Order: sequence, then structure tokens, then C-alpha cells
Amino acid sequence: MTATSFVFPHTFVPWFRAVAPYIHAYRGETFVVGMPGELIAAGKLNSFVQDLAIMHAMGIKIVLAHGFRPQVNEQLAAKGQPARYSHGLRITDAVALDCAQEAAGQLRFEIEAAFSQGLPNTPMANATVRVVSGNFLTARPVGIVDGVDFQHSGLVRRVDAAAIQRAIDTGAIVLLSPFGFSPTGEAFNLTMEDVATSTAIALQADKLVFVCESAGVPEDPNDPESAVDTELALADAERMLANSPPYPSPKEAMFYLRHCARACRAGVERSHIIPFSVDGALLQEVYTHDGIGTMVVDEKLESLREATSDDVGGIIALIDPFERDGTMVKRDRNEIERDIQAYTVIEHDGVIFGCAALFPYVEAHTAEMAALTVSAEVQGQGDGDRLLKRIEQRAKSMGLESIFVLTTRTMHWFIKRGFQTVDPEWLPEERKRKYNWDRRSQVLVKRLT
Repeated sequence: MTATSFVFPHTFVPWFRAVAPYIHAYRGETFVVGMPGELIAAGKLNSFVQDLAIMHAMGIKIVLAHGFRPQVNEQLAAKGQPARYSHGLRITDAVALDCAQEAAGQLRFEIEAAFSQGLPNTPMANATVRVVSGNFLTARPVGIVDGVDFQHSGLVRRVDAAAIQRAIDTGAIVLLSPFGFSPTGEAFNLTMEDVATSTAIALQADKLVFVCESAGVPEDPNDPESAVDTELALADAERMLANSPPYPSPKEAMFYLRHCARACRAGVERSHIIPFSVDGALLQEVYTHDGIGTMVVDEKLESLREATSDDVGGIIALIDPFERDGTMVKRDRNEIERDIQAYTVIEHDGVIFGCAALFPYVEAHTAEMAALTVSAEVQGQGDGDRLLKRIEQRAKSMGLESIFVLTTRTMHWFIKRGFQTVDPEWLPEERKRKYNWDRRSQVLVKRLT
């Protein structure tokens, strides 16, 4: 037996078990994926299609919208014509429209061919993926804006959501090209971003995902090299957009962020920006806890917020069963009232069904996450993960390097989410003095950098 075959089960089995909850959660959900022409130009099409096919095999309904910016520009250059843009949109004259139609036909052929591969020893082996395309989009002209005539450039007027839904319900992947037609049959060049966003809204998709040149939204908008903000509230996204240039480059995260914000405002629960430069980025974003890019979420859908004094009663009612069975340490009402600003809650229709608290130890550059609780009625729906992500964000905003938890029964849940077991001696001195050695709680730490 080789060393590789000996180690492999020990890495593969825990990984596959960790992925299983996401497979269950997303089965039957609808994802709209936006793929720019730059991804195809970079030679990433085959591996990207393989990842889509894997997701499709796991029960996700997929609508794929492709772009063709570089391909159209290449066609124009071959004809000695410049690519003209204004207000962040292509000006599509008659020559550009011909180039767009030619590029769209060629790309549709390449994409459908990629889905048809079934070579042995590849992820596409034994895969049967049916791709459906058609005139699902009705368009209208951009018209004349600030004196600029956009000619054959258009915007999505209507999406035939019922027809798309019927197609994906049969198990097909729907492929949308950035073309639409007016009721009179006039063709319009659309943007992939508008097509994907409009389709996600019309379908009320569970996710809108842009796989693009950008790695995601940086935590520091003034420093493009800063770490990617993995989760961004819609309100924060809109504030960033209000302070950014109106027509960013497609290479920048802000270009896609405005479409993500538009989708979230219109009812799409999650919108994502991920880089195609990272192999398997789509799988990492969907099937791992931390993901790899930026996810935009409208918090109003979850009522995930910081606690107020009005929530004390709800928090007590939530944690009481866990205190009585010994899962959690007893906290009295006065203690919760005193520390209420440390708590984050998930509330629905006036009922608190999830909470967690963050107690910083600034000098030690760490913080304790305590009282992480989700009602038994809704466990398994990802609310614990959402609370953990918010606590991590709060700790990062304080400039802390790690968070830690003390637990006697739920250590495996934390380990699967990146925590590591440490000796109680690791604790900050102030917290160590309050450690209950009789209870023998496990100490687990997660690094935030």
C-alpha cells in the first residue's frame, strides 16, 4: 500500500462528511450563474463546466448566463473597428451587432460542447447534462443617454420565468446568451450582468453567482489588496456603491457589486462575487463554510441583528433548555441585561430563535464567543453558521486576531468550522481565572487572519 492510498481515506472521508450538509441544503434550489467572456478567453471553460455539472448532479437547478466582451472586441479588431463604450455600456452599431451575433453563436457552440464531454477519468464521466437555450428574454433599447445614442444596445424588459422554470424542472441547464429581442423582432445586445440579475430576480433564485476577474470586495475599499470581505450586508454594499465611481471597470468588484445589490433588493437571498482565476472557486464558495469570494445578503430576510434590552426575555427563553440540561453554563437575567450589547440575535416575527455573544480581551487580541444557541425547532438550517459569521465580523472590526469558545458537548461542530483545540493555559489571564476546572470545558480557537 502506498503512502498516498493510506492517507487519502483519512482526508477524503472527513471532507466529504463536512460537505454533506451543504449538499442537503442546496438540493432543489435554483442558482443563476453569470460567466463573463473573460473566463472563456482565459481557457477556464472546461474546468468551470465540470464544476457546474457536479453541482447539477447534486440536485441544484442551474441557469447559466454567459458574456462575450473580449470575443466581440476581438471580432471588431479583426474588422478594423474600435470597441466603443459610454456610461459603462457598449455602443452597439450595426458592425458591433454583427460581431456580437457571431461571437454569441460561437460561444454557445463551445459551451454546449463542453457540457457534452464524457471522457473517462474526468468529472464529466457518466454525466448526462442537457442544455436548453432559446428566446427567453424580451429586450428594450437603451436609447439616447446624455446625447449618446447606444443604437442596438439594450436592457432586459422581461424574462420568461415560467418557461425557464419548466426547463430546469425537467433537469436541464438553461443557457442564456446576452441577446434579447423586442416584440417587433429587433435584436439587442445585452450585458451578461443584466441578463443574469434580471433572470435571478424573475425566478426569485436562491443564489446569483458572478464568476469573474475580481477576487471579491476588499474589506478596506481604499486598499484593493486587503483581504476579501466574505460576507457583506446589503446596507453596507449600498453605502460602498454610493461612495464609488459610477462606471467601474468589469475587472473591479464594484462593477458586479451593483448587480448583487440590485438582486438582493428584489428578493434574491444571496448574491456572490468569486474569482475564476482560482480553480474550483465555484465549488469552494458553495460547499465550504467560509467560501472564497464575497457574499451579499439582505439581512432583513433573516433578521440577523445586534441585540437590544428588549431582547433579554427572548434570549433567556431560548437558552433556558440548554442551561437546564447542562449544555450551557447558567446565566442570570442581570448578567444578560448588563452584557446585552455583546449579543447578536436572529429574530423572526418577534421571536428570538438564535443568539451568540462576543466578549473581547483586547490586550490578548482575542475574544470569547459565548452562548451560541439556535432553537431546536430550526436547527440544521444554517442559522448557527450565520451567527458565527457575524461574530467573526464583529471580532475582525475590533482588530482582533482570533476568537475562542469553551464547550463540553459541541466541539465537533466548531472543529468542522475551522476551530482548533488548545490547552486551557492558552486562555487570556483574565479568562483563565474564571475557568471552571471541574467542568473541564474544551477550549477551541479560530484564527481570523
